[in-house]
Amino acid sequence: MNQYKNPTWWTNENDSAWERTKAAFKRDWDQTKHDMGGKQPDTNQQVSDTVKQASGKEIIPPRGTPAWDKAEPAYRFGYGARSHYGKKYSKWDDQLENELKRDWQTTNPDRNWNDDREYIRDAWTHKE
Repeated sequence: MNQYKNPTWWTNENDSAWERTKAAFKRDWDQTKHDMGGKQPDTNQQVSDTVKQASGKEIIPPRGTPAWDKAEPAYRFGYGARSHYGKKYSKWDDQLENELKRDWQTTNPDRNWNDDREYIRDAWTHKE
């Protein structure tokens, strides 16, 4: 752990604010690397998210994970799809994926299947 020397005016509030800002900037940096072709996951981090997170107006998700409110619709869909299609398909395959992709694009035309596919599949796979 880094040991920093703080000026006499530095308070615990400064530490707290800095830790929050640093976490928001780390997510922003991960998103930038992803956007530039890196292997980091797409966290859907926008500049407005970083600003809200740094100022304490928005919760900061763990690094490498998308903000829940952005991923939740896809998880919800995958969870429900398993209940609906689970008897017809015992495992994830190309035929199921094509059917789910069609359903997803029909009901969520403003969302991108490729961005949401991993969350949908994760929910499908983990549904008990």
